[in-house]
Amino acid sequence: MTHSILIFGCGYLGQRVAELMRGAGVQVHAVTRSSERAKEFAKAGISPIVADVTDPETLTNLPPADTVLFAVGYDRSSDPSIDEVYTGGVRNVLAALPEGTKRFIYISTTGVYGDADGEWIDEQTPPNPSRAGGVASLAAEKLILASPLADRAVILRLAGIYGPDRLPYLKQLTAGEPIEAPQQGHLNLIHVGDAARIVAALADPVRKVSGPAIYCVSDGHPVVRGNYYREAARLLGAPEPTFVAPPAESPRAARAAADKRVSNQRLLAEVAIELQFPTYREGLASIVAP
Repeated sequence: MTHSILIFGCGYLGQRVAELMRGAGVQVHAVTRSSERAKEFAKAGISPIVADVTDPETLTNLPPADTVLFAVGYDRSSDPSIDEVYTGGVRNVLAALPEGTKRFIYISTTGVYGDADGEWIDEQTPPNPSRAGGVASLAAEKLILASPLADRAVILRLAGIYGPDRLPYLKQLTAGEPIEAPQQGHLNLIHVGDAARIVAALADPVRKVSGPAIYCVSDGHPVVRGNYYREAARLLGAPEPTFVAPPAESPRAARAAADKRVSNQRLLAEVAIELQFPTYREGLASIVAP
């Protein structure tokens, strides 16, 4: 019997998961708000569903699927609030899913932890979000943990995703222009390729999951922000980067104020997956390679 997955949020991460699952012979359904995007999915062999997680009336007649992946990102140009997308979206999807779902995978964020003054944090660290995205993600987690799918749920608290076409300040680095970002504090990162492989591994029906399972997903090698951009500049053959402080009320400043180092020891031990990009150095080299 063919395994199936239903993906909400088939974007930067979700589409890579879809490609891996299709390569493994899995039937892939993906939800999108865009009819044009739906046509692209169909051409790629993905069964498209046009719906909106913030509108319960569009979530009728969802196909049954063994695994459901909720990987919806927040579009700041859209009307719904981040709470409506993350928390409300999960609430609506949980209510709309047909019976038979064997696994529910939720893409959360390490933003649920807030500030740790540069100390190490892991799955045992009490969440204490300070930004709207972390607050909404934690609320969504709680909805899942209180749902009938809790014993089949996997919550993945992802660090910052980077990869092809997602290298911040590429233009400024190449041009030798100042970067509007702090030099201090740690970046916790996971390459999108490794993140997709982790999701695909946990979606495999052969793998036994005793839920609710919560994992911090990072490469486990936090890097000081300034050193990350210096390495990117070196690989690009660009000048040594210079920095200017971002506006105090900006999202960049808020992210920098929440300094922590994220451990991935539980992930490595229990999921037993070898990262292709174990540190930012390998990841950056793969992105800017000629």
